[in-house]
Amino acid sequence: MSWEFHPRPRMAASANSRNGSVVQTMPLLSDRAYERIRHDIIACAFAPGADISEAQLCAHYKLGKAPVRMALNRLAHDGLVRAIPRRGYMVAPVTLKDIHDVFELRLMLEPAAARMAAGRVDTQRLKAIDEASRAGYQPGDPRSTARFLEANKAFRVAIARATGNARLADTIERLLDEMTRLLHLGLGLRNRSQEMQREHRVLAKVLARSDAAAAERVSREQIEAERNMVLSAILTSSSVVTIALGADSPK
Repeated sequence: MSWEFHPRPRMAASANSRNGSVVQTMPLLSDRAYERIRHDIIACAFAPGADISEAQLCAHYKLGKAPVRMALNRLAHDGLVRAIPRRGYMVAPVTLKDIHDVFELRLMLEPAAARMAAGRVDTQRLKAIDEASRAGYQPGDPRSTARFLEANKAFRVAIARATGNARLADTIERLLDEMTRLLHLGLGLRNRSQEMQREHRVLAKVLARSDAAAAERVSREQIEAERNMVLSAILTSSSVVTIALGADSPK
């Protein structure tokens, strides 16, 4: 998936209606700022716990203060940044409690979704999505890792959508956005692409044969494997520990 951002072909209001132009253009710029900053936070281009400022982001993305400020307000609402008085903003840290909470929710929702999706999911679509992840990724290469994780997320979301429960699918999709940031931390230390591709194939196979119990079991096993990988990466790498552990970690 490409992460390049292109302006929409629709033009803003004519030059002789300046106020209208500002009204039409500002949401477009703030949306673009939001999507780009959000992507870079999820991809850990801005490390968890890092300080960021409006001026820094304006210079980096070549955008004005107003759209960047609007984007930061949205990101704060999403829980991805925190406003720090007299300092600017901080990228939300990743804590051990965050990891526990995200995986606990995934274990509640995704195995149930896999059970519901058995025999209903479009296995050809799963196969096409899985093909997108076959190229794998190179640890330390943000672009290939982002493409790989986007394909992994699309695979999981396609299963959730097959349940026919839009609320469940939306919840899982939002959860997987948080999960992507954790996986960026874990996948940066070693190449796990072949393992994850094998997991995709196993899950697609049991879904295709309408084996609901196996789909639930396989989904649970795969989530637990991801949890072990993320925790191992965070607890064994000093370079990750410095950015990943927060004060609200479980006692």
